[in-house]
Amino acid sequence: MPDRFSADQQRPLYEIKANLFKALAHPARIRILEILSASAQPTSVSDILTATGIEPTLLSQHLAVLKRHHVVTGRRVGNAVLYELAHPKISELLVIARTFLADTLAAQRDQLRSLEALPPLETRR
Repeated sequence: MPDRFSADQQRPLYEIKANLFKALAHPARIRILEILSASAQPTSVSDILTATGIEPTLLSQHLAVLKRHHVVTGRRVGNAVLYELAHPKISELLVIARTFLADTLAAQRDQLRSLEALPPLETRR
């Protein structure tokens, strides 16, 4: 018989994880994280703007989402705001996601090649 108490205790953790993935569920935010991941030092908002081409107000909103979910941290240095990944494992998460995607696409490519190798079908009238 399943332990209902244990499942109820874990539910908030599942919700937190789901919210994390929701925070990551936008191409612009993934791009921002990739830029931060590739940088050896904190990155200024102006550098992120240049690299992404995102409108400043939209970039600000995306950074706020990532910050609210503790994926990035930001600090003001003079007139600049510098951002970096909140945890080094976020870089690993990006690598794992890219590897998963590449493997999935490769498998689909192989399936498509197999389909293309089949003899043609004729339609009956």
